[in-house]
Amino acid sequence: MKVNIHEAAAHLSKLISRVSGGEEVIIARAGRPVARLVPVEGRPAERVPGTAKGKVILHGDFTAPLPDDVIDSFYQ
Repeated sequence: MKVNIHEAAAHLSKLISRVSGGEEVIIARAGRPVARLVPVEGRPAERVPGTAKGKVILHGDFTAPLPDDVIDSFYQ
């Protein structure tokens, strides 16, 4: 569904009801799309610390300075 900004402002509650039902609403200014009203997706899964334990290996030289040629490549 496509509506202009003034119509969206006047009927925001109705548009939100439609979006809650799964519909997507495009909001346009002077006939040109400028925004999209879509339902919010579910919350991402809760992060659990430590799930990568044993999967990541840091070598002893991890904190050693980078070689000059690698550092120079950042400035080219």
